[in-house]
Amino acid sequence: MSLYKKIGEIGSKYIGKNKMFKYGFNLSPMYRRSTGRITTVSKDLMNIQIKLPISYKNRNYVNSIFGGSLFSSVDPIPMVQLMNIIGDEYIIWDKSAEIFFKRPAKEHLYAEFIYTDEEIEKIKNRVKTENEIEIIKTTTLTDKQKSKVYCEVRKTIYIADKSYFKNKRSKKTKS
Repeated sequence: MSLYKKIGEIGSKYIGKNKMFKYGFNLSPMYRRSTGRITTVSKDLMNIQIKLPISYKNRNYVNSIFGGSLFSSVDPIPMVQLMNIIGDEYIIWDKSAEIFFKRPAKEHLYAEFIYTDEEIEKIKNRVKTENEIEIIKTTTLTDKQKSKVYCEVRKTIYIADKSYFKNKRSKKTKS
């Protein structure tokens, strides 16, 4: 079990899973360096919002937000969010990512990460019948009014039944 997961489990007992998610991310060195900040986490973790403020820490040579900050501010959230929603019976990994820059970002940006009950149910049902699946989650970084898209990130997430995954891995190591 990772250090982050252990801290998350202990902290969740005292301040709630949603607050632990928010403050855990915002205080963790790996996320702080992105310069993004989680602003809102719903109690059920199905909706998470971030703000990526433009500052001297993330401005690039042409005075817009550095592409690495755009990507790293959204990168870990869909996978970790899903892990915390569907539980320990599943193996979940980021498999790939693509970033599409739309325009230079010279203002604060915002993103929202949403899973629906229907989507979670569909994931669980597909894993039950297929053992392992991939889904694609798309996140856009926009201005506050959501009228301008500055960047789009597509994440491919691998999800498998935990016992199926362990069995699959043990077969690979034996051969």
